[in-house]
Amino acid sequence: MSLHVEVLGRGPNLVMLHGWAMHGGIWHGIAERLAEHFCVHLVDLPGHGHSVAVEPFGLKAIADRIAAEFPWPVHVLGWSLGGAVALRWALDQPHAINKLVLVASSPCFAQRPDWPAAMKHEVLAGFAGHLQTDYEGTLKRFLALQAMGGQATREVLRTLQEKLFERGRPDGMVLGKGLDLLRDVDIRHELVHLDQPTLLIYGERDGLTPAPVGRWLADHLPDAELWMLKDGAHAPFVSHPDHFVARVVQFLS
Repeated sequence: MSLHVEVLGRGPNLVMLHGWAMHGGIWHGIAERLAEHFCVHLVDLPGHGHSVAVEPFGLKAIADRIAAEFPWPVHVLGWSLGGAVALRWALDQPHAINKLVLVASSPCFAQRPDWPAAMKHEVLAGFAGHLQTDYEGTLKRFLALQAMGGQATREVLRTLQEKLFERGRPDGMVLGKGLDLLRDVDIRHELVHLDQPTLLIYGERDGLTPAPVGRWLADHLPDAELWMLKDGAHAPFVSHPDHFVARVVQFLS
């Protein structure tokens, strides 16, 4: 099973995991600067970009496939869905990961009776249904939600749109399974076992993984620090690249 990984730089190993429907190229705006300090591994998640899908397409299977590619200790930075994969990897193989950076991610992306700070189930269902009839429009609407509300909204949206099909059109079936994963994942109860020092990067204006998620994680993870951007949304590495790189380098060094 082929996993596409782009490698830049030298130093401690840093694995970077992107979000749903994207690919490792989304990191190019900051990867070269991070590569001045780390050996950066830009992964295309299974079924995304140039990587072959795994079956069944679940959080553990994805994490296991990526873990097999990196049999040595690494730092891991995960954005959105990639953050959930990073959490699963760290929980299952705690000695394989040194430090974690979670960016606009969540242990539970869909609302529950005890978890209102998340996407409504009907929103996720709507995206899943529209993928069948308006594939391109659905992806562009999802990107618009990621950019909405934060600093430099137009610039962020333009960057996401330019990157979206850079490595081909994501497979609709894989994207549908990814939405099912976002709907069903809930690993909140396991996080008490997470030992790695963790940097949490969240935006006050994020409509997909709202700010209370970051605060909840800061309160419940054994070793975490929270960086909350007052004018940030779902893609702070695009809207605030200089501050983002500086904060990540400081935390991982």
